[in-house]
Amino acid sequence: MILKELRFDVMRANKEIVRLGLVGREEASLTLGNVSGIDKSRSCVAIKPSGVPYPSLTPQDVVVVNIQGYPLEGARKPSVDTPIHLEIYRNFKDVCAIVHAHANYSSSFAQAGVPIDCLGTTHADYFYGPIPVVPVLKKELVEKDYEANLGKAIVETFKKNNINPLEVPACLLQHHGLFAWGRTLSEALRNAVALEKVAEMNFITLGLNSKIKPIPSYLHDKHYLRKHGGKAYYGQ
Repeated sequence: MILKELRFDVMRANKEIVRLGLVGREEASLTLGNVSGIDKSRSCVAIKPSGVPYPSLTPQDVVVVNIQGYPLEGARKPSVDTPIHLEIYRNFKDVCAIVHAHANYSSSFAQAGVPIDCLGTTHADYFYGPIPVVPVLKKELVEKDYEANLGKAIVETFKKNNINPLEVPACLLQHHGLFAWGRTLSEALRNAVALEKVAEMNFITLGLNSKIKPIPSYLHDKHYLRKHGGKAYYGQ
């Protein structure tokens, strides 16, 4: 079995999105969402198979494709979202793992087409800016190469708005759900969990005060930069 370790880690990460609340336990059988990881040295991606419930996943179920999407190993079909993952990997060079989920609060912001602004320091600890919404595709882009065009729209949103994908490692697909990523599977999972947490906090905060302003930029800078970059001093 090729990429044995990566396939095991991807299987485990897919099960983790259930445990971490990105897919409710009662919804695990709905097969919403997927996780992938890439071996950059071999340009191979391991990803959840399409439509397979999380509890029954095995490493052998995880499908390996090359960076163009050609299946290399695995008896099952890869996730239908594979072209989205591949577009992100091809364009965000430092990204090595991707999480897609339909978590309740972040997906609600996505369905509403509302970006997640930085309203507090929890957000600032993980994201150096608001979480952008990727606009809904035009009809012709949905009807042809839908998933590949979603991936291209994510990349275009970040390029157009000059967003560093490692500083804001997540986005919302309008009417759809969340994508989060990182340099490792654990980092991608952490960013997805952080995104869902700040979405929940924003939902509650905006209900208490709909006129609240985003966090001051100097406070946002302080909290993000004390954890990230060359002058970070948070942690051991």
